[in-house]
Amino acid sequence: MKIERAVWLFVGGMTALRLALLATTDLEFDEAYYWMWSERPAPAYFSKGPGVAFAIRASTMIFGTNEFGVRFFSPLLGAGTSLLLFYLGRRMLNGRAGLWAVIALNATPIFNWGSFLMTIDPLSVFFWVAAMSSFWRVIETSPKSTWYWLLTGGLIGLGFLCKYTNVFEILSIVVILALIPKLRVEFRRPGFYLMLLIFAACCVPPVRWNQERAWATISHLKARGGVDRGVGFHPTEFLSFIGQHFLVYSPLLFLGIAIAVVALWKRSQRQPRRLFLMWFGLPVFAFYALLSFNKAAAPNWDALAFPSLALLSIAFWQPHLQANAVWRTLAGSGLALGILMSTLSLDSDILHTAGIEITRRDPADRMRGWRSATLALENFRHDFERETGEKFFLIADERDRASEIAFYLYEKRSEGLGHPPCYIVESQDVVNQFSFWPRYDEFVERPAGAANPEGQTYTEEGGVNLFTGRSALYVQDAGRRNVPHNIRAGFSWADRVAMIEVRRFGKVTRAWDVYLCLHYRTLSL
Repeated sequence: MKIERAVWLFVGGMTALRLALLATTDLEFDEAYYWMWSERPAPAYFSKGPGVAFAIRASTMIFGTNEFGVRFFSPLLGAGTSLLLFYLGRRMLNGRAGLWAVIALNATPIFNWGSFLMTIDPLSVFFWVAAMSSFWRVIETSPKSTWYWLLTGGLIGLGFLCKYTNVFEILSIVVILALIPKLRVEFRRPGFYLMLLIFAACCVPPVRWNQERAWATISHLKARGGVDRGVGFHPTEFLSFIGQHFLVYSPLLFLGIAIAVVALWKRSQRQPRRLFLMWFGLPVFAFYALLSFNKAAAPNWDALAFPSLALLSIAFWQPHLQANAVWRTLAGSGLALGILMSTLSLDSDILHTAGIEITRRDPADRMRGWRSATLALENFRHDFERETGEKFFLIADERDRASEIAFYLYEKRSEGLGHPPCYIVESQDVVNQFSFWPRYDEFVERPAGAANPEGQTYTEEGGVNLFTGRSALYVQDAGRRNVPHNIRAGFSWADRVAMIEVRRFGKVTRAWDVYLCLHYRTLSL
């Protein structure tokens, strides 16, 4: 009970701290992008299922459209994941192992980012660990485990609706049932197939959405994995993949996990508990490791592998730590280094306060300067509109900037139902979720009684473009040398009229070029 109380106090304290810090930074661009999804509920989106959008929708309905509202569930999901891992570790190993798993998890930079920022990862990891815990109850209560089979299927399905990688949990379960002789009988019982049926039901919304949109998500995933242009063998990409893991999981902690997995590989085949933990982590990691020989995968893509591998490594290291003070010192150093790296990655201003200058790009800048830059842009637009008497719509060069601008605009103008407050540059390619929302380059049926702009007539098009003749402000990163062709060609005139800079401690955090684009005329077909 003392260990359980310690875990609850630790998790409660971390959660309270994270909740208190949620509103201290601007949104990271993925958060702003997913907030835009939440404003336009759908059964699926360009790259993901609807889970993150519905979570943000729920929290912003309660707390409003602000940083705290967007991020509210992230610390709670981190707390839930920590507690699930503790109770699973206690059942499978012992209470002390569960405690150390929770501490190690909360010391890693990637988990701290995931418990602060509201992206798909905190949802995905929570449902992964919840399904893993539920499946262990299947094993413990077999053959009277039908309820836990149903629960497992539902949890895997919910995880899949947040991040498609959660489908690997089905593979893990199949492998575990096949490798543990006494569990093979489950293939002849209805529970396993009921789990698959519930999971399949959860797959219906994203499958139907993709079926109606030429399987856009599959094309996106191919591009993200680097296999759309062929497959090659690039060892340096794999080394980059491994190197990034040393950074985001803390070097000593990741090394400890790697040593434990290698050391327990053979023994785990004869020990069901260790085999369970091994195979709930190995398929995900192995898939992205192999993929990284072609193009390095991002270190958060295989985050699902590490809760079970963390428990496995604790099972390996626990006897060593009890027997040798040197190992305890190294373990303590690994935890301390992870906490330090987590703290600095979330708030690098600590280094500035200590007089240490960051010469390279500061990772924390991903959450800085967006509000200030958008406010400057909005003020510029208001002044320009006051002078010209014309209303300007906004275009940005990429979805990250468009999403941040849309979130931080005080006056979130909508040109019509479903229109974003800021568009991306028109393109015939399907590049992200903006491609499926109303766009400034599309043709629509002319509203009844509305004038035909510039006398537009079409033979093959059944409508008009209502933006024809209107002017816009186009915003792009100041580091870009050229304006996109579709901006130059789509407007009668486009030229830079302003530059917006946001500085912190004398260094530029945001630098945007603003272009005045007059009289949109649509591109030739």
